[in-house]
Amino acid sequence: MMWQDFIFMIGSGLSIIFLAPTLRDASARVPLGTSLPSMAIGFVYGMTFLSLGMSNSAMGSLAAGTMWALIAMIRSPTGMSITGRLFRLESPVLFASDLRRWLTGSSSSVNSSQFVPSDADHQYRSSTDGSAD
Repeated sequence: MMWQDFIFMIGSGLSIIFLAPTLRDASARVPLGTSLPSMAIGFVYGMTFLSLGMSNSAMGSLAAGTMWALIAMIRSPTGMSITGRLFRLESPVLFASDLRRWLTGSSSSVNSSQFVPSDADHQYRSSTDGSAD
């Protein structure tokens, strides 16, 4: 066994240990924007390590990718549903506006109307300021 294979395997094992509390915590909410890319990276690294003959590293990375997949399914705020929630955009217009601003590099002009408070924000503000909407 190459020492690099062992080091990568240990690193993946540690990431699984560090992610386990997130999976067990019923109140944990991890956005799909975090968990899905991390899952994809774990799977891509796993396949890459396998192609290099580093089977221990591959197993570790695939296990870490699987852990992220479980987190995406169980701990995402909106729930990951194959029937459409995963790929649905809440506001295509807002997404297009943000993408255009990012591509043109004009981050200095922020339109305050682009920010829409979530239901949780509204409920929090109502409970702290005493108003009842």
